[in-house]
Amino acid sequence: MKKIYIKAIGKYILLCLLLVSFAKVYSQTDLPIYLTPQEKLMMKEYYSQTGDRSGVMTPPVSKVRNAAEWEEIDALIVTWTTYTSILTEIVRNAVNECKVYVVCTDSNSVKAALTGSGVALANVRYVVAPYNSVWVRDYGANNVYTNVVDSLLLVDWTYNRPRPKDDTLARTMTKVSGVPLYELTATPNKLVATGGNWMTDGMGTAFSSHLITDENSPSSTYGQNLTEADIDSLTKHYLGINKYIMFPTLPYDGIHHIDMHVKLLDEETLLWGQYPTGTADGPQIEANIAYVQSNFSSIFGTPYRIKRIPMPPDSSYSYAYPDNSGYYLTYTNGVFVNKTFLYPTYYKQYDSVAQRIYQENLPGYNVVPINCYQSITASGAIHCITHCIASKDPLLIVHKPVRDTIITTNSSNQVIIKAYIKHRSGIQSAKVYYKSGIMSSYQALNMQPVAGEPDYWQTTIPWPILARYTHVPINYYISATANSGKSQVRPITAPTGYWSFTADEAGGVNEFNNITLGKIYPNPASAITCIPVEVTNKTNITLDVYDIVGKKIKNIFTGSFAGKKNFFINASDLAKGVYMVTITSENYSSTQKLIVK
Repeated sequence: MKKIYIKAIGKYILLCLLLVSFAKVYSQTDLPIYLTPQEKLMMKEYYSQTGDRSGVMTPPVSKVRNAAEWEEIDALIVTWTTYTSILTEIVRNAVNECKVYVVCTDSNSVKAALTGSGVALANVRYVVAPYNSVWVRDYGANNVYTNVVDSLLLVDWTYNRPRPKDDTLARTMTKVSGVPLYELTATPNKLVATGGNWMTDGMGTAFSSHLITDENSPSSTYGQNLTEADIDSLTKHYLGINKYIMFPTLPYDGIHHIDMHVKLLDEETLLWGQYPTGTADGPQIEANIAYVQSNFSSIFGTPYRIKRIPMPPDSSYSYAYPDNSGYYLTYTNGVFVNKTFLYPTYYKQYDSVAQRIYQENLPGYNVVPINCYQSITASGAIHCITHCIASKDPLLIVHKPVRDTIITTNSSNQVIIKAYIKHRSGIQSAKVYYKSGIMSSYQALNMQPVAGEPDYWQTTIPWPILARYTHVPINYYISATANSGKSQVRPITAPTGYWSFTADEAGGVNEFNNITLGKIYPNPASAITCIPVEVTNKTNITLDVYDIVGKKIKNIFTGSFAGKKNFFINASDLAKGVYMVTITSENYSSTQKLIVK
């Protein structure tokens, strides 16, 4: 017994010495997101210790659902340490959407910094607590709900860094927020993971790189011995994951966190970072995309919608990519904060393309760029330095959008709008609001519960409406009210944000081939802008500019002509934002988006 005791004391002393050495080299304000050489030496001893655990160590009794990032949140979390200029901009924009918990050691200094930068403080809450680093995404806890929308829980896994102060945050936040904590931190329910390597669609599908299998394998330094099936079982019982999609790690992403190269924008849309052909991680990313397309479907049973966003080269290193000395600059490392989306930027040449792509794919969102070159040198950006507390009173609306063109053939046709809608108090009513691209206001259609399908509601957009607006984009959104009085819309940005489709009557009278609205250029625009129009047969047309909510801003042309004609506007006369250029005749309308920068 004495030998065992002396041996344990020796291990403890060794660990303390390593921690002291580690502290001398790296302060708590400048740790990178990746493991430092000193931390690698500490790993084995650190993870053999059993730390203070105050959460529930067994899985929740009820079935659980891990919330998606685009769902409503009550609070955003940041740790006030390195990169305070970036953190300031995050707080500046987040306080307009929710509370912001600022983890810090001195609330007065944070308050002074934010006040000095003109940040409103009404929604800021200061959490005085210990920490080692800024990378709260990795050491914060996950948001899950019992029975889909009932009680909010926090689920914390074993943090994959030997940073003991960071590792206390989940227990701090459960006290601050009053949300119960469950822990995946003790064998047999121990899982080593990191928040940057985790995405979920909110309906039981998760995505990670194979970093999670590597760190939980017998060959790792974390003392784990889990198979992929073991990981699936733990994430199912603690996080409600039924389908776990894992990708090979990327050659040039040193931290192997999935948020560095892909972003889940909704239940069926994946935004992937894109490199020039054959460059950096481009080949592996393309292989991962092909793997998803060939083997998996969204929760709606549809193929995943693949969008791409160019990854910028590093201007500080002769525009080099990560395979040639450049830092791992990424645009996918952004975060949803209710109706605002914050994403990292670096320099204007590439940032404008990223802004356009996000605006196109996140309609209605306040899309905010924040320069993150300072933090990306330590392999992290916006998503890496934020986390959240989800809404304690969620009203969930899940809907497979009607998109693109719907071909109709006769008067029996209709478009069905169906959604999964759930609140713990029950749903009192649900509606679909729709309008054509040329209508100034939305019209409502009542949704009804679907017989035999609990929590599903639907309505139809009937033929008379479709026939009236054939060839005209029809925009719509869903609104629901719970028995408790809680209301929610989807998209969460409605009515500014909406889904859109076009009805096309097969075999009917079609002016589509008679009038063509050509591609507007330049777009995005800032000065003189060309709008090409072609009319085959002489026709009376109207060419107008509308803002994003359907208000007419400017009439460009009203009259009749035949042939090709270029119309011009000066974009500098318009405020920055998104507009709709619409051409209409008696029986036809076509709309094209114009971005003014």
